[in-house]
Amino acid sequence: MSSIKEILVKIYAKHVVRKTTKWSKRPVETQEKVMKKLISKARKTKFGKDHNFDKISNYREFSKEIPIRDYEGIKGYVEMVIRGEKNILWPGKPIYFAKTSGTTSGEKHIPITKDSIPFHVKGSVEATMHYIVETNNTAFLNKKIIFLQGSPVLKKLNGIKTGRLSGIVAHYTPAFLRKNTMPSWETNCIEDWEKKVEKISQETLKEEMAAIGGIPPWVVMYFEKLLSLSGKQTITEIFPDFSLFVYGGVNFAPYKNVFKKLIGKNIDSIEYYPASEGFFAYQDSQRNEGLLIQLNSGIFYEFIEISEMTKSNPKRISIKNVELDKNYVLIISTNAGLWGYNTGDTVAFVSLNPYRIIVTGRYKHFISAFGEHVIGSEVENALKKATNDTKIVVKEFTVAPLINPEKGLPFHQWWIEFVGTISIKEIVVLQQKLDENLKEINSYYSDLIKGKVLKPLEIVVVKENGFKNYMETEGKLGGQNKLPRLSNNRVIVEKMLSFKKM
Repeated sequence: MSSIKEILVKIYAKHVVRKTTKWSKRPVETQEKVMKKLISKARKTKFGKDHNFDKISNYREFSKEIPIRDYEGIKGYVEMVIRGEKNILWPGKPIYFAKTSGTTSGEKHIPITKDSIPFHVKGSVEATMHYIVETNNTAFLNKKIIFLQGSPVLKKLNGIKTGRLSGIVAHYTPAFLRKNTMPSWETNCIEDWEKKVEKISQETLKEEMAAIGGIPPWVVMYFEKLLSLSGKQTITEIFPDFSLFVYGGVNFAPYKNVFKKLIGKNIDSIEYYPASEGFFAYQDSQRNEGLLIQLNSGIFYEFIEISEMTKSNPKRISIKNVELDKNYVLIISTNAGLWGYNTGDTVAFVSLNPYRIIVTGRYKHFISAFGEHVIGSEVENALKKATNDTKIVVKEFTVAPLINPEKGLPFHQWWIEFVGTISIKEIVVLQQKLDENLKEINSYYSDLIKGKVLKPLEIVVVKENGFKNYMETEGKLGGQNKLPRLSNNRVIVEKMLSFKKM
């Protein structure tokens, strides 16, 4: 029998789905309204005056007046905001800065405003409501729930609260989940990730956990700690009611086998696409591929084909003109004051009715040392296909080119950490499968192999917990930190040499 909470949540869930369906059936109109509202509200800001917002009335004028910029391009405006100036990128001042680590930019401070913060929260709630309507599963609402996230302790930067996005969002846990949510506030405030996971594991070990959320590699770390403390073989033995996994930030596919092994059964999952810059999409269906892009959440989206990015004036398009199965760089303008902002993420549309996307990688995370332009989704798919119907379980991996080997042709080097032991014979077979799959997926890579510009890829086996230890040495253990799937240089793998097994 359903509890009062479950009945009320089901009613609310149906309301949410109706609202979502309404705007998703009018995508172009919805986005036009968002664009006009953003321009209207920011017209009198410094950025608005600098970029002639008074003259913008349609998308053509929008794309003419607002150039594409990355964080470096808007950094000057952000620094004004940090100094305490008002009405720079958005009316007033932001209420938070989401602090995130950049590559060329170092530490980034992404503004979050009173207009944008509700959408960071609503996306995850709405995804859950869609899941409830589709599956009728509400049992987890009466059990314990945990979200592995950054510390909610926030510092102040000239009066503006500053911290990791997950820590900021922790302050906005919905009321209907608050009593069920773990860990304790004190434990959540622990900064050291290993100590935090240890404490979380101790707190939750005897609880009736039903839903668990977090970035997959750090959830794996939590599961391994639970198994170590309990002496059990699977998470299901510890949490028999565990039925829902919620994740975002990275593709789950490479972790699927290791999760199945650790959990001991298949469970439902919900994927989010959150970022410090905005909550972009969520999985609205267990039956359909892709994530529903949030066209009614204070974000105006633009898209640039990857092939256009090398041009001085790349062609930008709105949602109206996107096509299926093309790789686009995601550009956003938001109610937090980001304008023509290059997220660095690449996405592809898998549905145009409604508009659903998959995240294919990072524009700067690719290998094209010889013109092959291999991207994240390609290496992930090649690995998934190669390990299907095998007992091989991959815990973590990254790929880099070896351009100047001691002898022979250059090649792609796959650094892989496996669960358990793997034989030389299995590695040889896996190398062959990976190479064949990658040639099938990426014609440029195939041509380079055939033309003897590259030789087939090779695997480097990483020691147990090697990637975890590497991330720790880099100060990037836990939270929102993610290991790049591939790089066009050897910076990461050179630092991994001490964690090499064979």
